[in-house]
Amino acid sequence: MEIGTLRGLGTILVFVAFIAIVLWAYSSKRKQSFDEAANLPFADEPDANKRDEEASRSKK
Repeated sequence: MEIGTLRGLGTILVFVAFIAIVLWAYSSKRKQSFDEAANLPFADEPDANKRDEEASRSKK
């Protein structure tokens, strides 16, 4: 095989992998888990609000 053929096959392989990842990421089956993961940074907010309220009460 020539180097050009190998590079072409490598390009096709990478392109197929890219399309597979895009289809996986935008799959409707994954939407719920991605939505849950997107909200993880906000999961600790209620606890932080309770601490702030308790701190302000203790100052009074």
